Amino acid sequence: MASVTNTYARAFVDVVFDRRLDAGRAARELYSLAQLVASSKPLREVFEAPSIPPKQKRGLLDAIVAREGISREVRNFIAVLMDHRRTAFLSAIVKEFEQEMDRRLGFAEAEVISARELGETERRALEAQVEKLSGKKVRPRYSRDESLRGGAVVKLGSTIYDGSVKGRLERLREQLVGNG
Repeated sequence: MASVTNTYARAFVDVVFDRRLDAGRAARELYSLAQLVASSKPLREVFEAPSIPPKQKRGLLDAIVAREGISREVRNFIAVLMDHRRTAFLSAIVKEFEQEMDRRLGFAEAEVISARELGETERRALEAQVEKLSGKKVRPRYSRDESLRGGAVVKLGSTIYDGSVKGRLERLREQLVGNG
């Protein structure tokens, strides 16, 4: 499945770059359609049914596209997935698409876990530090974990930056036990 999702995601990213489309809009439209398909069992069954002629499937797709204001390129991409019987992979393809777009645009997704809600100034300062460390523009996702006691933990890919009080205490304990 990974090669299928990668292949289609990369191909659509190529289209977005080659045609100089609004990457954010394309991602939102793809995500919206994927959510619609995921949330509607009848729609999923129609899109995936080999017994329903492609023309009928495209007619339904065109009605959805018109109602939702979806771009022609995204519509055509979904039609290609339908024609190649790949709509079952739509959610995974959208996720791969977003990751490939981030990679090509130099973005990195960061998970920021803090002991308390961070203010806007604190968020900007933390994001600037992470961008400086990683050399990439950061798209943060914030969450809270009061067990950290203070500070924050930042997960950037497979790298973890632990600036939490809990993490410091654990490192101190390890040093004390190691020297005892």
